[in-house]
Amino acid sequence: MNRAKKQGFTLIELMITVAIIGILSSVAMNYYGDNVTKSKCTEGRSALLARSTSLDKCKAIYGVFNKNCNITLGSTEKNNFVLSMARDATTYTLTATASGAISGNSFCSTITLNQLGIQGGTGSAPW
Repeated sequence: MNRAKKQGFTLIELMITVAIIGILSSVAMNYYGDNVTKSKCTEGRSALLARSTSLDKCKAIYGVFNKNCNITLGSTEKNNFVLSMARDATTYTLTATASGAISGNSFCSTITLNQLGIQGGTGSAPW
């Protein structure tokens, strides 16, 4: 007697495969979300570095940070940070505060940079 060989997967095998794919995708989504938030922190850092460069150029030309130094503050390009600055003739501190979509993040709620290049802020990885 020649019996036909059954082909295909059983329901249990398919359910196990779907469960494994679900677990892997949930882990991947957590990592993806964290990396997207961390990448948005780069916007605040680059905005501070650009303004710091402008202030340093101003100091080189005029000898002080607060004379004829028109630095644009406000929101960053993608509105993820609000920029502020405290300065006098010899010092400045630039601050980027998270706003909008990333306002509650734990990576870089605030990012700071001063005239000595000292980087700081709050969060687990502001720089």
